[in-house]
Amino acid sequence: MEASRIILDMKYARIIEILAQQLHLTREEAMDLFYNSPVFELIDKGVADLHCRSDQYLADEIIKEAKSKI
Repeated sequence: MEASRIILDMKYARIIEILAQQLHLTREEAMDLFYNSPVFELIDKGVADLHCRSDQYLADEIIKEAKSKI
């Protein structure tokens, strides 16, 4: 189980980096956006195997969510 947690944490880091680059955010701002998004909750709970989706796809979903709240 430890190995899968490490792999998941590495995926989170890649998604955060994509968010920071695409939205011109600091890494801290991107982390805040990621960890407070409904997508994070779904990935972390293992819903619908979202962790199997690409990093870019998941980042795009988080961006869509953020834009819909504006």
